[in-house]
Amino acid sequence: SVTVTMTTAFLEHLSTLSVSLQQLRRLPEALRGSRLAALPCTLTETDVPLLFREPYIHAGYRPVGQEWRYYFLSLFQQHNEALNVWTHLLAALVVLLRLWAFAGAEGLACEVYSAPLLIFILASLTYLTCSVLAHLLQSKSEMAHYSFYFLDYVGVSVYQYGSAMAHFYYSADQAWHNRVWPFFLPGAAFLGWLTCVGCCYAKYRYRRPYPVMRKICQVVPAGLAYALDISPIAHRVISCHAAGCSDEAVWYHTCQILFFLAGAYFFSCPVPERFFPGRCDIVGHGHQLFHVLLALCTLSQLEAVFLDYRNRRQAFTARHRPDAVWLGCVSFVVLVLCSAAAALCLQRRIKERLRTKAS
Repeated sequence: SVTVTMTTAFLEHLSTLSVSLQQLRRLPEALRGSRLAALPCTLTETDVPLLFREPYIHAGYRPVGQEWRYYFLSLFQQHNEALNVWTHLLAALVVLLRLWAFAGAEGLACEVYSAPLLIFILASLTYLTCSVLAHLLQSKSEMAHYSFYFLDYVGVSVYQYGSAMAHFYYSADQAWHNRVWPFFLPGAAFLGWLTCVGCCYAKYRYRRPYPVMRKICQVVPAGLAYALDISPIAHRVISCHAAGCSDEAVWYHTCQILFFLAGAYFFSCPVPERFFPGRCDIVGHGHQLFHVLLALCTLSQLEAVFLDYRNRRQAFTARHRPDAVWLGCVSFVVLVLCSAAAALCLQRRIKERLRTKAS
């Protein structure tokens, strides 16, 4: 029955995505026709600056230096970033719909014990929105490219810590909590901030063709953050499967781990485009697969956290005092500010470098 329930939920998500795509086809003719027909054609890699090129992607690039309106309207154009935008845009819409449905069914109230859940949802929407903006608008200019990707990295940091809070407050078993609780949230906050700094610095420091060190600066802090953030879930999944339990939330938690690990592989390795250069430009390159898998990870995680919030509330309220929960919420705000400050600091350095280059 657990497997049937999980399958039904995923089918509902796919149905929602299908409805959204059908609504897209019904856009007013003025938008789909004359305006989109007037948009500049996409370019090959030799027609755009080196900064905007991706390995093994030969075509589908948008021209640099157009008006902002063009990049917003390119949401409905076929180019090599289109699916990266739509996967996370539709995932954000599904998150909002699930929140609406869950709040209506459970009577979700704005009170202290609901705060970590609301922060997790806010963090999920933040990283999805930042990702959409980065992939939609980064082609405007070199400054826009760096600025929006720095914003994307802030969103990643926020999502990491929001996930850590949800896992800590709602999903952790008591045995794990007794051993790790004093260090978990501080460590998760620090590693979330370090992920933002590492990604921003790698973007600022290294230029195409990127050396291996750039990927190390991105992957190592993010990997350490994930290892810590997922530790309460890994402990619970292993304990549950060893005991033969039938906890429905554990199945969703297992799915989120599998989706994330698969997504991390496609983020780290340019496949399948490495084996089919130029044939995965619009559909099928690794970063698109990473986006799809990360969206599925987030949706699985959302279902699991909803179930834990509903079914483990008594353990949560007995374990955590209200003042401790509020302190965790304050630490989330501090992380957001520190990550944004790091991104802004490196953005200023980018401005100085581009100003020097122009002069």
